Amino acid sequence: MRIHTTFLAILFLLTTTTASAAAPPTAPPAEITITAARFVLDGRPFPYTGLSFFNAIYNPAFNKSSEDRVRWLRIFTQHGINVLRIWCQWDNARGFVDAGPASTMYNADGTLRPLPLGRLKEILLDADREGVVVELVLFCQESWGENIRLADPAMDRAVAALATELLPHRNLTLQIWNEMDHRVPEALAIIKHIDPKRLVTNSPGYAGVLGNDDENRLLDYLTPHTSRQDKGRTWEIAPREIAGLIAKFHKPVVDDEPARCGTGKFGGPRDRTWPTDHILQIQAVWQAGGYPTYHHDMFQTGAGSPAVPPSGIPDPRFSPYHQQVFDFLAHRERYQPPAQRTEP
Repeated sequence: MRIHTTFLAILFLLTTTTASAAAPPTAPPAEITITAARFVLDGRPFPYTGLSFFNAIYNPAFNKSSEDRVRWLRIFTQHGINVLRIWCQWDNARGFVDAGPASTMYNADGTLRPLPLGRLKEILLDADREGVVVELVLFCQESWGENIRLADPAMDRAVAALATELLPHRNLTLQIWNEMDHRVPEALAIIKHIDPKRLVTNSPGYAGVLGNDDENRLLDYLTPHTSRQDKGRTWEIAPREIAGLIAKFHKPVVDDEPARCGTGKFGGPRDRTWPTDHILQIQAVWQAGGYPTYHHDMFQTGAGSPAVPPSGIPDPRFSPYHQQVFDFLAHRERYQPPAQRTEP
């Protein structure tokens, strides 16, 4: 019996050693950082170009399989997108596609729900392999306004849990709030205690709210929602706001949820807009030294509206209006200033 046991132990060691030797080395995850007020991904300039995809964690088509998700990620990158702005809370009652009480990362006590957490990690892994970064929005004023909110101790527990769970994923930045600033310094301190290198930002309020100086100094980069059409020519106003923040705080600034198109709901325009409006704004934001995130009007209209693709995904090819902007973004290196390109 002793000889048999010894033989099995040796066989186990040989098998595991051989398997370990044969296994290919795993590449470390790409890490987004900041150098000299510019985004960098693994030591190279990163031309941060975002897209609103609030419902990504909760969308069945995007998460049908890893293969399906990678196919969509490649569609995004082929159209110039390398950052997805994804929300943990999509539990509002406004009738948006995939929204509802189950579309949240959090239990009421601030613990994390295993299914959306696991799906987020899968998204991050697939995104990393495709060179895509995620800006993850932890909380949103839309839910808060409907009294769907965590008590302060639960909020702290949720922030700490997410910071801990997501430590291995470096193609990720954290945005504490969408359009709100409740206890931002406290949340920032919790994240930095657990993960000092994690880039953290916040969207401080509605369109044209650029944040207070104290919080802007604390954050790693800034993500204001610049003024929209009710203030005038957004392609002139928003770049001035971006440039002013860069000059004052000397850190990257993203035009995080810019001028709307297609509908007057939720801050959208009262008059007609053209794709050229958005192309001019993106170009001017680049020239000011900032970075753009394009906002799809499917997130201003309810599920089933003509603006929402059947998949519930902000498909760059779905709308002729949006297609023109995405075609421009697909050729961004032709139009970006040299300092923002992947290659000078």
